[in-house]
Amino acid sequence: MSEFWQRKFLYFGLLSLVALVTGLSSGASTGFATLASGLLVFLTYQLWQLRKLERWVAQPGARRTPDAGGVWGEVFARLHRLVKTQTQSQERLSTALDRLLQVTSAMPDGVVVLDEDDRIALCNRSAEDHLGIDPARDIGQQITFLVRDPRFLAYLTVGSPGEPLVLRLPRNLERALSLQLVPYGESRRLLISRDVTRLEQLETMRRDFIANVSHELRTPLTVVGGFLETLSDAEKPEPAMTRRALVLMSDQTRRMQRLVEDLLTLSRLEDDQNLPREEAVDVPALVRVLHQEAQSLSGGRHRILVRIDSGLWVKGAPDELRSAFGNLVTNAIRYTPEGGQITLSWEETQGGEVCFSVADTGIGIPAEHLPRLTERFYRVDRSRSRETGGTGLGLAIVKHVASRHQARLEVTSEPGRGSRFSVRFTGRRTARAAAREAAEA
Repeated sequence: MSEFWQRKFLYFGLLSLVALVTGLSSGASTGFATLASGLLVFLTYQLWQLRKLERWVAQPGARRTPDAGGVWGEVFARLHRLVKTQTQSQERLSTALDRLLQVTSAMPDGVVVLDEDDRIALCNRSAEDHLGIDPARDIGQQITFLVRDPRFLAYLTVGSPGEPLVLRLPRNLERALSLQLVPYGESRRLLISRDVTRLEQLETMRRDFIANVSHELRTPLTVVGGFLETLSDAEKPEPAMTRRALVLMSDQTRRMQRLVEDLLTLSRLEDDQNLPREEAVDVPALVRVLHQEAQSLSGGRHRILVRIDSGLWVKGAPDELRSAFGNLVTNAIRYTPEGGQITLSWEETQGGEVCFSVADTGIGIPAEHLPRLTERFYRVDRSRSRETGGTGLGLAIVKHVASRHQARLEVTSEPGRGSRFSVRFTGRRTARAAAREAAEA
């Protein structure tokens, strides 16, 4: 029994005893003594029930409802129902909060709950990654302690949802974040962060693409338009000038035609709905055709060799593979000086892959340019590329074709010694000709 209840019992006991002794000493009747004794018993019972109530309220879930009758039994029953209802409500709220935390943790967007003073009250994992928040350290801190940018401070001060704010934070300048404030409740706000790096890259690529296409078309159109204007203004055009104009206009027209065809090809390859056909492709026969076309395009200026494993076929789209392989062959001829050597190979590697490669002894490519070779319109030497008739889309087409066939493009090069471009297919896409013929039989 606690000291509090010991004092209470002692106090009421002494009070009752004093009342009883006083009554008897003053000549009170036996009825008064009985009344005083009854009052002592009643008060003792009430104190005992209050003590049980105190012990049960201190740990309501640790034991069953105390036994009691009468009014005290009803009090305990009502309190028990109230505690049970409150416990169930707390469990439901706890479950809902856990689910909410799980949902926000799975969101790719960052979510930070800010209080009325713009202090961090809660955040999910994406926000921790985006903004560098450490929950153990930063909960309760001002958000401006972590996002130290004057534009963000101004955006936070205005308090209007408005347009999102795009920032690159010092902790990771390569990542672009979109930050947006969303008010809720009376004075709280949500700060939603989104990684828009890829979207910015796509927008940059779109702008560059439009600028490059416009630039590539401007020169041929200028040449054709200039000659047409000259011929239209001349009353009697000189035959020599006319022939030269027609030759140049034809060249520029073919250049525009190649550019449009490559753009259409690239558009088809980038269409996710346009899946490649799955059929057996006789790559050895395709490489022989490319060898003949390479000799014709070279016009005897290069030594062109070929190595073919005649039994290797692949599953894929014949037109796409022809376009990709043809681009590699054409590039090798364009960038290999007269007298150089070009080797076309189709063979199986030690790792079980099959590989189409084009090796040349051309001018080579500096190492810093290799990672960007497959970008659209990217050129190591713009003037030389235009002189040789390239559109700047060939390697982008090769990359997309390889990706659609679960293959990979590998490039090795050394300035002044030549380059090797290889398309490597996994063993799952290849088959021996004999096995294929047996399966078809």
